[in-house]
Parts: sequence; C-alpha cells; structure tokens
Amino acid sequence: MWILVVGREGIEEREESAVACLHELGCEVQTATLWDRLDEDELSENPPAAVLIEAEDEADAGRAALVRVRAAKPLQDVPVIIGVTLSALSRLDTGDGFDDFALMPYVPAELYMRIRRAEWNRSEFAQQERIKMGPLCIDLAAHEVTIEGRLHQLTHQEFALLSFLCQNRGRVFSRRQLLERVWGVDYYGSSRTVDIHVRRLRMKLGHSVNNLETVRGVGYKMKEP
Repeated sequence: MWILVVGREGIEEREESAVACLHELGCEVQTATLWDRLDEDELSENPPAAVLIEAEDEADAGRAALVRVRAAKPLQDVPVIIGVTLSALSRLDTGDGFDDFALMPYVPAELYMRIRRAEWNRSEFAQQERIKMGPLCIDLAAHEVTIEGRLHQLTHQEFALLSFLCQNRGRVFSRRQLLERVWGVDYYGSSRTVDIHVRRLRMKLGHSVNNLETVRGVGYKMKEP
C-alpha cells in the first residue's frame, strides 16, 4: 500500500516527519504540501490506502487541508488521519471529519495501527459468512453485529432484516416482500412490523446504517456504497 502525506514544505527532509516513519515501516509514500492542488487523474488510477495530514501545531491548517483532500473525488472515501502535537490536540473536534489522529512525535507501531484501523473502518466487503460496511460488521455465522469492534445486541428478526438488506444492497423491497422473505411466507403480520424493526435498527446502530433508505411509496433498500 502507499500513503499520501500532506504537510509543510520540506516534509521529505525532516527526520521527525511521517515520511521517515512510514519508510521505516516499509510503506511507499508520496507527499504534497498543505496548499498543493492534487492531481485527480493520477489519483484515480492509483488511489492511496490512506492520507496523513501532518498539521503539527496548526490544527486549523489541518482542517483546511482536509477540505482540499475531500474535494478531490478519488479521495472522498479514503481514510484521512491528522498528525498533531499534544498542544494542538485540544483544538481538534470530533466533528472535524478526520478518521483518526496520531500524536507527534510518532511512535511507528502506533502510527501503523491507526492507519490500518482507519483503512479497515472505511472498507466494505461481502463474504459468505461476513459482511462489512464501513464500521459495521455482520458476522452471519456467529449471529453478531459489531460497530468499530463493539458488539451490539439485536433481536433475531432485527438481525435477519439487517442481514437480508445488506446481502441485497441496491435493491428496493416492499414491506410485503420483506415480510415474506425475512419473516417467512407463513407470517401474517402487517407492514407496520417492518417499519418498527427498521426504526429499531436505526436507533440501535445510528450512523452506521445511514445507507438504510426509505423509498417513499415502495419500501426500503440498503444503498450501494
């Protein structure tokens, strides 16, 4: 994997920078300054696994750089970590939009772990026994749902509804279809049953199921990424 490091001029030469630390970890690194315009064509062909914005003491500059990074279409879904000193940490906010932070001076093992964790949280895949959508992971074999590694308790029918919609992403299902396919053809409940379970999923799982969309006049679907 390769990492894009965004920082001040001369970032490649500074021994304490993330560039040297990531090279030590065996990562391929490319750099850009905090004010560079990013080449979207080049990034589209080979996007980075993660972006590290090295803001140091300048939390505001880091936030401004994040806006430019997210404006580049190939980087919209790439995890972004901000590197800051301890004195700048208090000026960060959970709503700033970074996937994680790393304290400077870096500890190589910690930096690597934070990059891999951010990459994992952003990843999505579907396998025979596991489905992952961002921080949400459904273990079909163990009948468990975790968000960022934390277990969330669902009822049998909540789990069945969530799993079915995630296994059929992009398809719209009417309430009657969901009753038949999730609850079974012998179930004679009303369509309100589906609405109640969708509402409970949204309450229990929060932002991790933002892709669970109500299609007016039709039913529900789990949007494609």
